[in-house]
Amino acid sequence: MNEPNNSDFEQLTRTQVLVVMGVTALFLLIIAKVWNLLGNVPVLEWSLDMKSLLLGLGIAVGISIASTIMYWIWPDYRNSANFYLELVIKPLILPDIIWLGLLPGLSEELLFRGVMLPAFGFNSIALILSSIIFGLVHMSGVKQWPYAVWATVVGLVLGYTALVTGNLLIPIVAHIITNLISGLVWKTVMLAE
Repeated sequence: MNEPNNSDFEQLTRTQVLVVMGVTALFLLIIAKVWNLLGNVPVLEWSLDMKSLLLGLGIAVGISIASTIMYWIWPDYRNSANFYLELVIKPLILPDIIWLGLLPGLSEELLFRGVMLPAFGFNSIALILSSIIFGLVHMSGVKQWPYAVWATVVGLVLGYTALVTGNLLIPIVAHIITNLISGLVWKTVMLAE
């Protein structure tokens, strides 16, 4: 498969990427809050303790290692990831990677694991449905299907963690740290080129 055509999307500026991340995070938070209120859906609880933080960190490291392996063994995923990295991470400067970790990590986890998972029944079916929707949200075009498949798998891991522990903090930490790791690694690699 050929690499995604970068001409399909005009190169974004740093400001545009940051604004899109901020607006998207705000939009997802509003959806979560409205769903929570109108649907009378309780938000998954979260508890701050060292064990949860370490578990979130461990899951993030595992996801990052798995992503690296997928990048090297699955050419379609590599092409899809490269397109995303070129579009989103390349325009950012190193300190912006903090926003890349925090904004999606908090807003996506609150919506997909914090509200959607309980609203769909907080069971295996809810896990599968919320993970598929999470994956589809990460698909910016037909050529990005490998990235959407990967996001679905990550959604399953994060959702399973929420189901098993009942603690939203763990997938939040895992998501933030995963984004920070990937952003820092790819930004460092891009800076070296």
